[in-house]
Amino acid sequence: MNPLFKFLLKLTSSPRIDMQEDYLWVRRAQNLFAKGPSRGFRFLDEKIYALDENQEETHEIPVRIFYPKEKLHDEAIIYLHGGGWVIGNIDTYTRACINLADKLGRIVYSIDYRLAPENPYPHGLNDCLRAIEVLLTPIEGEENRKWILMGDSAGANLAAAVSLRLKEENRVLPDKQVLLYPVTYWDHTENSPFKSITDNGYEYGLTIKKIQEYMEMYAPDESIRKERFISPLMAEDLSHQPDTLIITAEYDPLRDEGEAYGEALEKAGNKTRVHRILNSVHGFITYPAFAEPLVEAINVMKEFLDEE
Repeated sequence: MNPLFKFLLKLTSSPRIDMQEDYLWVRRAQNLFAKGPSRGFRFLDEKIYALDENQEETHEIPVRIFYPKEKLHDEAIIYLHGGGWVIGNIDTYTRACINLADKLGRIVYSIDYRLAPENPYPHGLNDCLRAIEVLLTPIEGEENRKWILMGDSAGANLAAAVSLRLKEENRVLPDKQVLLYPVTYWDHTENSPFKSITDNGYEYGLTIKKIQEYMEMYAPDESIRKERFISPLMAEDLSHQPDTLIITAEYDPLRDEGEAYGEALEKAGNKTRVHRILNSVHGFITYPAFAEPLVEAINVMKEFLDEE
């Protein structure tokens, strides 16, 4: 690994960073550096309306639609951004979604779900579920479109949870799902059964301290963290899930639980592929388009998505 990059990762791994206290300034910093779509890029900002959890008031779920320079496929991608359920939005992920749309030749729909701690579980999940149900519902008189559900980190966790929920409720499922370094388990302390937590959890940017802090904001009630819609690896029935690609990073503390989820999906009879990107860390989907880990990930996605 590049020595300068590794030094920067160590700086961002400082135990002095407390996400429960610092998440607001992290959001502000991300928004400051976020780059919106350029004038030459085709995009639309739309909204989906949903009832609040009390079923009395409605709120908006922003959706940004990215059109590729050259559309090569009719199927579209629904993207759920990462950020520990606490940070990130469609602005901070605009460059990533532009890159995905252009490189994969598909329209990308980016969902701006509600964030914790202001809106803890299940608020963000409910937004994702509502938006995806609307998009996946066939329009009368039009040819049914195939859909790919994609997310990274906490967004991949939400994608996996949505697929589980749709299957349990006998609703329309996406045709495929792509989970980038997903959160799939509830325990990210040194007691975790996954070796990557202790091997990679201290000096590669995303630390186990940060993961635990994110989890505590998303699911303050510790007793519910083992639920399958927070920890998909705890699901008793993983059958009849979409064809799945899981991409992990070698130096990511979440590596092993992501790969374990792939193994569990395959064992349950699902068509599953797991690919580990070597010499990489958590979060590479937001890297510049020329970055090696992202180039490799895009190539793997192309191969998986183009399979019949």
